[in-house]
Amino acid sequence: MSSDPSASTDSVDPDEQLALELLRRTDYGRVATSMRALPFLAVARHVVVGGKILLRLHKGFGYHQACVGSVVAYGADNADVASPRDVRWTVQCIGLCEAVEPTDTELGLFGPAPRFADGEPFDPVYLRVEPQVTKVHTLRVGQDHRLQRVR
Repeated sequence: MSSDPSASTDSVDPDEQLALELLRRTDYGRVATSMRALPFLAVARHVVVGGKILLRLHKGFGYHQACVGSVVAYGADNADVASPRDVRWTVQCIGLCEAVEPTDTELGLFGPAPRFADGEPFDPVYLRVEPQVTKVHTLRVGQDHRLQRVR
């Protein structure tokens, strides 16, 4: 097994592995859950570590409180950066969310945090989502072919 903490594990099914590889191609996505019976979306920085998704959010928003201990959906895509000839993809992972204290190595994967969130100092909070349901969807102009794993 690789010593790279962002490497995926062999126990991950091929569709989930493709989803995690695609997530590694982008830095931000959105976490969705409900707060006081109302749905909401929050932007989050993510990294993939060992088949799980680590999230960094601003603690000051309070969204993490609704996420911890709940089933959440996390999604990301390349829709804003794909050229008209590229395959556009979207990934959605659904799983239980927990608060975590990342290791120094995991923190390094995130890179620098923003300095401010809505004008206030950025106060990071870290969450982990273990995908139970994973979906990948693609949109393509022209010939129909599936997005495949990069080997």
